[in-house]
Amino acid sequence: MNLEALVRNARILRQVADAAGCRIVMALKGFSSWAAFPSIRPYLDGCCASGVWEARLAREEFGGEVLTYAPAYSDEDLVELLEISNHLDFNSMTQWEKFRATVMAHPRFQKGELKCGLRVNPRCSTGHTALYDPCAPGSRLGVVAGHVLGTDISGISGLHMHTLCEQGAEDLALTLEVLEKDFGSVLSRPEITWLNLGGGHWITKPDYNRELLIELVRGLRLKYGIEVWLEPGEAVAVHTGVLRCNVLDVFESDGFRHAILDISASAHMPDVLEMPYRPDVFLVERGSGRDSGCSAYFPAVRLSDESYLRAGGAGEQAETYRLGSPTCLAGDVIGDYSFSRALDVGDVLVFDDMSHYTMVKTTFFNGVRHPDIVLQDRDGRLKTVREFTYGDFRSRLG
Repeated sequence: MNLEALVRNARILRQVADAAGCRIVMALKGFSSWAAFPSIRPYLDGCCASGVWEARLAREEFGGEVLTYAPAYSDEDLVELLEISNHLDFNSMTQWEKFRATVMAHPRFQKGELKCGLRVNPRCSTGHTALYDPCAPGSRLGVVAGHVLGTDISGISGLHMHTLCEQGAEDLALTLEVLEKDFGSVLSRPEITWLNLGGGHWITKPDYNRELLIELVRGLRLKYGIEVWLEPGEAVAVHTGVLRCNVLDVFESDGFRHAILDISASAHMPDVLEMPYRPDVFLVERGSGRDSGCSAYFPAVRLSDESYLRAGGAGEQAETYRLGSPTCLAGDVIGDYSFSRALDVGDVLVFDDMSHYTMVKTTFFNGVRHPDIVLQDRDGRLKTVREFTYGDFRSRLG
């Protein structure tokens, strides 16, 4: 994981927050490698959490504001969350009605240290992947306008929406048009003092329209007199980390050439199977000074004694392989990639963009060995902050 790249992203987010006059927190569901928190803590306002454990991690290791939202809370979870959250957002009117009296009687709520929000669903789908569309018909995430308008929401001081996934400010603009049409009367109430626009904003991507985002946020603040929050996850960690692996075997079967690696899509990067997501892959060549013969793209973490040959799609370069995993799951395949030369057992491949929504989703499926977590500082020095052993696998289930 490249700490300098993380700081680069965090600085961009700070610049946007300052220009727009909003607050930006990091979504721990996207990136929660807390060993890196000291590097980015100065630039962000805190973290958003999806439950008790993430909220605890935010409070213990990051500091700042802790914004918590989950589709439902248990009685036990609520007791703890009341103590460590600054914002506690509810997914349904039934959950809010169940816990309202308890929340409003809590000393932190009465002192203004704890604020409560209601997640709303503007029913505006702008994404391209059904699995990640919280506005799809029948969604369980958020309250639709008909269940809020004319309803007693006393104790609620803000609204929370999350409708985007790896999207631009243009999609946010479309969503806000619908949000204001359906929920504008709620936002105009004097007791509503903040609006959380959730995550999914690709703010740190080079082609993201940051000026439009700033304009949209400023407009909301001016029109409704509210504080605006953003909670990106991917934007914090995009293009900051890699997953390195070794080629274990190369063989041909039914007209396909297979390369079996010592990492797994299912265990180490499940979005490859779920989304599906196709990461960039690089073949490592020993010796520096050979980058000029490669593509203009490089992995987020580079070593001084290595150069990197970027793989292409199937058939684009001389040698095509189906990159597969060492598990028994037949579909545990990363994809078909082509390389400028034939792969050999022992070759090292680097999968790029493996910090966000990968490390937080890993499993020990099939007992596959977990990669170590290593930080790279701005001088290129490496520090191993976590080594996984058989003991971690064994203790997980007993």
